[in-house]
Amino acid sequence: MLDANVEPCRPQIMSFPSSSNAPDVRTVQSSEAVSNVMLYRLASMAGAGSALILLVNAAKRSALIATTDFTQLLAPLAEILALGLIVGLFLAFGRRAGPLGTIAFVVNFIALASLEGVEVVINLVFSKLPLTTIMDLRAGPLGLALVASSLLFLVGTLAFAISLAVRKGVPRVPLALYFMGAVPIALRALVPEWTLDVGLVVLATAIAWLAGSLWIRASTIDDVRPESVMHLSRGA
Repeated sequence: MLDANVEPCRPQIMSFPSSSNAPDVRTVQSSEAVSNVMLYRLASMAGAGSALILLVNAAKRSALIATTDFTQLLAPLAEILALGLIVGLFLAFGRRAGPLGTIAFVVNFIALASLEGVEVVINLVFSKLPLTTIMDLRAGPLGLALVASSLLFLVGTLAFAISLAVRKGVPRVPLALYFMGAVPIALRALVPEWTLDVGLVVLATAIAWLAGSLWIRASTIDDVRPESVMHLSRGA
Protein backbone atom coordinates (compact mmCIF):
# COMPACT_ATOMS: atom_id res chain seq x y z
CA MET A 1 0.00 0.00 0.00
CA LEU A 2 2.74 2.38 0.93
CA ASP A 3 4.54 1.61 -2.33
CA ALA A 4 1.47 2.51 -4.32
CA ASN A 5 1.24 5.99 -2.80
CA VAL A 6 4.91 6.89 -3.24
CA GLU A 7 5.61 8.96 -6.32
CA PRO A 8 8.41 7.42 -8.34
CA CYS A 9 11.68 9.32 -8.01
CA ARG A 10 12.67 11.04 -11.21
CA PRO A 11 16.34 11.53 -11.97
CA GLN A 12 17.43 15.17 -11.79
CA ILE A 13 19.08 16.41 -14.93
CA MET A 14 21.71 19.06 -14.29
CA SER A 15 21.90 21.80 -16.89
CA PHE A 16 25.11 23.54 -17.84
CA PRO A 17 25.56 26.89 -19.51
CA SER A 18 25.38 26.74 -23.24
CA SER A 19 28.73 26.25 -24.91
CA SER A 20 27.87 29.18 -27.13
CA ASN A 21 28.68 31.46 -24.17
CA ALA A 22 32.19 30.01 -23.79
CA PRO A 23 35.04 31.68 -25.63
CA ASP A 24 35.92 30.13 -28.95
CA VAL A 25 39.44 28.85 -28.29
CA ARG A 26 40.10 28.22 -31.96
CA THR A 27 39.18 31.81 -32.85
CA VAL A 28 41.43 33.20 -30.11
CA GLN A 29 44.32 31.00 -31.19
CA SER A 30 43.83 32.02 -34.83
CA SER A 31 43.92 35.73 -34.04
CA GLU A 32 46.99 35.24 -31.83
CA ALA A 33 48.74 33.34 -34.62
CA VAL A 34 48.10 36.17 -37.09
CA SER A 35 49.45 38.78 -34.67
CA ASN A 36 52.52 36.64 -33.96
CA VAL A 37 53.27 36.29 -37.66
CA MET A 38 53.06 40.07 -38.08
CA LEU A 39 55.35 40.59 -35.07
CA TYR A 40 57.95 38.12 -36.39
CA ARG A 41 57.94 39.71 -39.82
CA LEU A 42 58.27 43.21 -38.39
CA ALA A 43 61.26 41.96 -36.40
CA SER A 44 62.64 40.43 -39.59
CA MET A 45 62.33 43.73 -41.45
CA ALA A 46 64.07 45.51 -38.57
CA GLY A 47 66.92 43.02 -38.85
CA ALA A 48 67.20 43.59 -42.59
CA GLY A 49 67.40 47.34 -41.98
CA SER A 50 70.10 46.84 -39.34
CA ALA A 51 72.16 44.70 -41.72
CA LEU A 52 71.89 47.31 -44.46
CA ILE A 53 73.08 50.10 -42.15
CA LEU A 54 76.01 47.97 -40.98
CA LEU A 55 77.06 47.55 -44.61
CA VAL A 56 76.83 51.32 -45.09
CA ASN A 57 79.01 51.78 -42.00
CA ALA A 58 81.59 49.34 -43.37
CA ALA A 59 81.60 51.07 -46.76
CA LYS A 60 82.00 54.46 -45.06
CA ARG A 61 84.92 53.26 -42.97
CA SER A 62 86.58 51.75 -46.06
CA ALA A 63 86.13 55.05 -47.98
CA LEU A 64 83.93 53.31 -50.54
CA ILE A 65 81.30 55.97 -49.90
CA ALA A 66 81.69 59.51 -48.58
CA THR A 67 81.28 60.30 -44.89
CA THR A 68 78.45 62.79 -44.57
CA ASP A 69 76.17 64.05 -41.83
CA PHE A 70 73.53 61.63 -43.10
CA THR A 71 75.79 58.57 -42.84
CA GLN A 72 76.89 59.67 -39.38
CA LEU A 73 73.28 60.02 -38.23
CA LEU A 74 72.40 56.69 -39.85
CA ALA A 75 75.11 54.68 -38.06
CA PRO A 76 73.52 54.41 -34.58
CA LEU A 77 70.23 53.18 -36.06
CA ALA A 78 71.82 49.76 -36.68
CA GLU A 79 71.66 48.92 -32.97
CA ILE A 80 68.11 50.24 -32.59
CA LEU A 81 66.85 48.05 -35.43
CA ALA A 82 68.88 45.09 -34.16
CA LEU A 83 66.95 45.35 -30.89
CA GLY A 84 63.77 44.65 -32.85
CA LEU A 85 65.30 41.54 -34.38
CA ILE A 86 66.51 40.04 -31.09
CA VAL A 87 63.08 40.65 -29.53
CA GLY A 88 61.51 38.67 -32.38
CA LEU A 89 64.10 35.88 -32.12
CA PHE A 90 63.60 35.64 -28.37
CA LEU A 91 59.81 35.44 -28.62
CA ALA A 92 60.03 32.89 -31.43
CA PHE A 93 62.81 30.67 -30.10
CA GLY A 94 64.83 32.05 -27.19
CA ARG A 95 62.16 31.84 -24.48
CA ARG A 96 61.94 28.09 -25.08
CA ALA A 97 65.40 27.79 -23.51
CA GLY A 98 63.95 28.67 -20.11
CA PRO A 99 65.86 30.87 -17.63
CA LEU A 100 69.01 30.67 -19.76
CA GLY A 101 67.21 32.14 -22.75
CA THR A 102 65.58 34.90 -20.70
CA ILE A 103 68.83 35.94 -18.99
CA ALA A 104 70.76 35.86 -22.27
CA PHE A 105 68.10 37.99 -23.95
CA VAL A 106 68.09 40.59 -21.16
CA VAL A 107 71.89 40.84 -21.15
CA ASN A 108 72.05 41.13 -24.94
CA PHE A 109 69.26 43.71 -25.00
CA ILE A 110 71.02 45.87 -22.41
CA ALA A 111 74.32 45.42 -24.25
CA LEU A 112 72.86 46.56 -27.58
CA ALA A 113 71.17 49.52 -25.90
CA SER A 114 74.46 50.57 -24.32
CA LEU A 115 76.29 50.05 -27.62
CA GLU A 116 73.80 52.47 -29.15
CA GLY A 117 75.23 55.11 -26.82
CA VAL A 118 78.75 54.20 -27.90
CA GLU A 119 77.84 54.66 -31.57
CA VAL A 120 76.24 58.04 -30.84
CA VAL A 121 79.41 59.23 -29.08
CA ILE A 122 81.75 57.94 -31.80
CA ASN A 123 79.76 59.12 -34.81
CA LEU A 124 78.16 62.31 -33.55
CA VAL A 125 80.58 63.58 -30.90
CA PHE A 126 84.09 62.29 -31.56
CA SER A 127 83.79 63.00 -35.27
CA LYS A 128 83.53 66.74 -34.50
CA LEU A 129 86.35 66.92 -31.94
CA PRO A 130 90.13 67.20 -32.34
CA LEU A 131 92.19 64.11 -31.57
CA THR A 132 93.68 65.55 -28.38
CA THR A 133 90.24 66.20 -26.93
CA ILE A 134 89.13 62.68 -27.82
CA MET A 135 92.17 61.22 -26.05
CA ASP A 136 91.44 63.30 -22.95
CA LEU A 137 87.83 62.11 -22.89
CA ARG A 138 88.86 58.47 -23.32
CA ALA A 139 91.23 58.82 -20.38
CA GLY A 140 88.35 59.67 -18.04
CA PRO A 141 85.05 58.02 -17.03
CA LEU A 142 83.81 58.08 -20.61
CA GLY A 143 86.59 55.72 -21.62
CA LEU A 144 85.63 53.28 -18.87
CA ALA A 145 81.98 53.44 -19.97
CA LEU A 146 82.95 52.71 -23.58
CA VAL A 147 85.05 49.70 -22.55
CA ALA A 148 82.30 48.36 -20.26
CA SER A 149 79.69 48.68 -23.02
CA SER A 150 81.93 46.88 -25.50
CA LEU A 151 82.67 43.99 -23.14
CA LEU A 152 79.00 43.67 -22.21
CA PHE A 153 78.16 43.52 -25.92
CA LEU A 154 80.66 40.68 -26.38
CA VAL A 155 79.28 38.68 -23.44
CA GLY A 156 75.65 39.38 -24.35
CA THR A 157 76.13 38.34 -27.96
CA LEU A 158 77.78 35.07 -26.97
CA ALA A 159 75.11 34.25 -24.39
CA PHE A 160 72.25 35.03 -26.77
CA ALA A 161 73.78 32.99 -29.60
CA ILE A 162 74.22 30.00 -27.26
CA SER A 163 70.65 30.26 -25.94
CA LEU A 164 69.32 30.14 -29.51
CA ALA A 165 71.69 27.36 -30.57
CA VAL A 166 70.54 24.98 -27.83
CA ARG A 167 67.02 25.01 -29.26
CA LYS A 168 65.98 23.80 -32.68
CA GLY A 169 64.67 26.23 -35.25
CA VAL A 170 67.51 28.73 -35.62
CA PRO A 171 70.27 27.93 -38.15
CA ARG A 172 73.64 27.51 -36.42
CA VAL A 173 75.89 29.02 -39.10
CA PRO A 174 74.50 32.61 -38.86
CA LEU A 175 74.59 32.32 -35.07
CA ALA A 176 78.31 31.53 -35.26
CA LEU A 177 78.83 34.41 -37.69
CA TYR A 178 76.82 36.67 -35.37
CA PHE A 179 79.31 36.11 -32.57
CA MET A 180 82.37 36.18 -34.84
CA GLY A 181 81.32 39.53 -36.27
CA ALA A 182 80.73 40.96 -32.79
CA VAL A 183 84.26 40.17 -31.56
CA PRO A 184 86.20 42.85 -33.53
CA ILE A 185 83.41 45.38 -32.90
CA ALA A 186 83.61 44.83 -29.14
CA LEU A 187 87.42 44.95 -29.24
CA ARG A 188 87.66 47.83 -31.71
CA ALA A 189 90.30 49.62 -29.63
CA LEU A 190 92.61 46.59 -29.79
CA VAL A 191 92.26 45.36 -33.37
CA PRO A 192 93.38 46.81 -36.74
CA GLU A 193 90.92 48.95 -38.68
CA TRP A 194 90.49 46.40 -41.46
CA THR A 195 89.46 43.78 -38.87
CA LEU A 196 86.66 46.04 -37.70
CA ASP A 197 85.48 46.52 -41.30
CA VAL A 198 85.42 42.75 -41.84
CA GLY A 199 83.57 42.31 -38.57
CA LEU A 200 80.87 44.74 -39.68
CA VAL A 201 80.37 42.82 -42.93
CA VAL A 202 80.27 39.45 -41.14
CA LEU A 203 77.80 40.78 -38.56
CA ALA A 204 75.61 42.27 -41.30
CA THR A 205 75.61 38.92 -43.11
CA ALA A 206 74.63 37.06 -39.94
CA ILE A 207 71.83 39.49 -39.09
CA ALA A 208 70.45 39.40 -42.64
CA TRP A 209 70.54 35.58 -42.57
CA LEU A 210 68.74 35.40 -39.21
CA ALA A 211 66.19 37.98 -40.37
CA GLY A 212 65.50 36.02 -43.55
CA SER A 213 65.13 32.77 -41.63
CA LEU A 214 62.68 34.41 -39.21
CA TRP A 215 60.64 35.81 -42.12
CA ILE A 216 60.41 32.42 -43.83
CA ARG A 217 59.43 30.57 -40.66
CA ALA A 218 57.10 33.26 -39.28
CA SER A 219 53.90 31.41 -40.15
CA THR A 220 55.11 27.98 -38.96
CA ILE A 221 56.58 28.86 -35.56
CA ASP A 222 54.69 27.09 -32.77
CA ASP A 223 53.50 29.52 -30.14
CA VAL A 224 54.43 28.95 -26.52
CA ARG A 225 51.08 29.08 -24.71
CA PRO A 226 50.22 28.63 -21.04
CA GLU A 227 49.34 25.06 -20.01
CA SER A 228 45.70 25.98 -19.29
CA VAL A 229 45.23 27.19 -22.85
CA MET A 230 46.84 24.01 -24.17
CA HIS A 231 44.28 21.91 -22.21
CA LEU A 232 41.41 23.97 -23.58
CA SER A 233 42.65 23.53 -27.14
CA ARG A 234 42.87 19.76 -26.67
CA GLY A 235 39.35 19.59 -25.24
CA ALA A 236 37.80 21.78 -27.95
